Amino acid sequence: MASRWRTAAAKTREGLADSLATVALAMVEDGKKAPTPEETRLAMRWAVVPAHQEEEPPAEFVAACAWLRARSLRLSALTDPKVVRDVQYRLSFKLDDTPAAGETYKRRRRGFNTAMEYAIECGYLEENPLAGVKRAGATKGDVVDPRVLVNTVQGDQLLTAVSYVGSVHRNRGRRLVAFFACQLYAAMRPAETVGLRQKDCYLPEKGWGTLTLKESRPVSGKRWTDSGQRHDKRGLKSREPEADRPVPIPPTLVAMLRAHKAEFGTAKDGRLFANERGAVLGTSSDWRVWQEARPIALPPDKVESPLAHRPYDLRHTCITNWLNAGVPGAEVARRAGNSPEVIHRRNEGCIDGHEEVNNSKIERAMGWTERV
Repeated sequence: MASRWRTAAAKTREGLADSLATVALAMVEDGKKAPTPEETRLAMRWAVVPAHQEEEPPAEFVAACAWLRARSLRLSALTDPKVVRDVQYRLSFKLDDTPAAGETYKRRRRGFNTAMEYAIECGYLEENPLAGVKRAGATKGDVVDPRVLVNTVQGDQLLTAVSYVGSVHRNRGRRLVAFFACQLYAAMRPAETVGLRQKDCYLPEKGWGTLTLKESRPVSGKRWTDSGQRHDKRGLKSREPEADRPVPIPPTLVAMLRAHKAEFGTAKDGRLFANERGAVLGTSSDWRVWQEARPIALPPDKVESPLAHRPYDLRHTCITNWLNAGVPGAEVARRAGNSPEVIHRRNEGCIDGHEEVNNSKIERAMGWTERV
């Protein structure tokens, strides 16, 4: 953690700490006075932060930290196949023994691999003990579930419902209509929307506009950021620090952003979206508004379904709509800030009409069309 801290983003630091804390569950001895897995995990996440090295642990972590110091296995234990299997299990499953999500597993595995590379570099190990070991069982990975996608009417209804939330209490919902619209019509990530500034926006009175994205404000927690604030200030995901990404936006979103700026203005640093106090918008705020808006916009059976369960599903909807409109995959990837391979892997099953087209190809190849 100390070797990676200065050059890593806050999210990367947090992910690496989570990986080490997860693996610690397999790398510590059992015993009658052993802490619970949750206590071990939380204590390890605290202990690996470099700034805590000279500090006494908080009272709730004292016993778990003492157990970790006294009962942790040595790195050489990773030459034992049983320990390796336990490590792989912890990476693959949650504390309640249900399978972890595909992205969670990948993130944990990356963090563990980073630690193993450091161990090899320092001469503690000769090779990565998990090299060649694959996750058991089939997983859906990060493929988009078509059930989360909204149609045009549902999208409009959800944005309207957002405007109703908290209308009596400081316009909580109205502040976020354009925020969610950026994800629905421009496929922006929430952290990119939080970082959107007035000077990044070209918003003409008529026609299409452009958002030139340059900054991201992911939430990581105070212990992981250099500033001590909950939001990290970063460039765009998977891009060079100074790179930008121009995204054309339709007149509907242009009008929403113009209306938002006219009603709420901007934060002191020029950001379009802020909370009631002008501070950086927190994920808990937009999540609460979204959860209140869904029952207003959707019938009961849809509220209980996966449909638009998370605000991030609006981004998936936008990307799928672009693909269905016939926009080339490479251009969709550029606008969304992904690689074409990621776009294809995640969204291929959501593209309308492909099943019918492929069925027709099979019928022609088999000569079935001539028999009908």
